Amino acid sequence: MANVLVVEDNDSNLTLVTVILESLGHAVLAARDAAEGIRMAQHQSPDLVLMDIQLPGMDGLEATRRLKENPATRHIKVAALTAFAMKGDEERIRAAGCDDYIAKPIRHAEFVTKISQLLA
Repeated sequence: MANVLVVEDNDSNLTLVTVILESLGHAVLAARDAAEGIRMAQHQSPDLVLMDIQLPGMDGLEATRRLKENPATRHIKVAALTAFAMKGDEERIRAAGCDDYIAKPIRHAEFVTKISQLLA
């Protein structure tokens, strides 16, 4: 199916997302921080990046900006995967270049639907 890069520093969240994506037939690449995620996106050219926003060091918004500014990676869809769910957070996330927004905690059915839409 698709190659999905998950940039997530929380083991439980990474495991959950990986299990769901693999059950849908997708191959999962994992990065623990934004810098590693950027490198992997440049070298692996995934179909989709699921980007946590609160990451150690560089945050996910800055990583997304860098991916979208780079001609080699700007075509890759990026969805924020975040616990930020306050008013204005989605606008900030989209302004950084994210193509979509998936709130944590993940709701299985909604997550599957969003992934299908992003990869359509």
